[in-house]
Amino acid sequence: MPQFTVSTDSTCDLYADYIAAHDVRLVPLTFVVEKDGKMETRTDAFTSYGQYVDFYNELRAGAFSRTSMLNYEKHYSHFLALAREGAEDVLHFTISSGLSPTKDVAAKAAEDVRREYPRFHVLVVDPLTATVGQGALVMQAVEWRDMGKNLAETYEYVNSIRLHIQHFIVADDLQYLKKGGRVSAASAAIGGILDIKPIVSFDNEGKLFLLDKVRGARKAISFIKKKLETEGPDEKGLVYIIHTDNEPCAEELRSYVKERFGIEPHVSIMGPVIGSHVGPGAFALGYISKSLRNTF
Repeated sequence: MPQFTVSTDSTCDLYADYIAAHDVRLVPLTFVVEKDGKMETRTDAFTSYGQYVDFYNELRAGAFSRTSMLNYEKHYSHFLALAREGAEDVLHFTISSGLSPTKDVAAKAAEDVRREYPRFHVLVVDPLTATVGQGALVMQAVEWRDMGKNLAETYEYVNSIRLHIQHFIVADDLQYLKKGGRVSAASAAIGGILDIKPIVSFDNEGKLFLLDKVRGARKAISFIKKKLETEGPDEKGLVYIIHTDNEPCAEELRSYVKERFGIEPHVSIMGPVIGSHVGPGAFALGYISKSLRNTF
């Protein structure tokens, strides 16, 4: 019997079948889609690839999606259900504290549940990343849980590797970053004309920052390849590729990693919460290296 429960919010961007097969307890975030003058609140709980594609096609057709922080009540309900099932030790992952205060909300809800269930103990991991990076940490936690490691050991391990995750996130259209307040309207307009592709990464505080800007997807892919040539994945060989309905760029990176390093990357499509901020056509690659993030 596992020594602890693995739990995460949906910004880990792991598929529903993985979540079910590996007994990961999921708290889905919500997002709001504005379409044809109407607002609709939806849940980040897609179960098929087609649902992801449909979402990005909606954005291409003019819909606008914005996200909202997971509230206290949903956290409390999630942890209360676990406690009632008999869970005691729980390792819970949230979106980066550099993007949202969700970590503090989760910790407060867990502590409140503990007042009624004193044996219920939650350690909240701030991954200092999201999407592909957060998912990588969740998968590592699952691996350690299944090896028989305990909560404290796994918590220490995932915290020790989180700043070794390198990120290269390429947005296709600066307009989505403009809507999210990441770039100015003038920069977005110029970027669209010049086919500028921003390459974004996470800093050590888990905040997004502009790593570089290049013209066109070809140069963006070349940028990522050069970084991998400088220092590739560590001995565990963990590489993660994610995209917002841009299979050609994801496949080119997958083929390169497979041929160059003999590693089959984990490839998936990004969920709507983070995908709302980068828009359709984006792609990203993350991997665990020996060096700390953004040091080479």
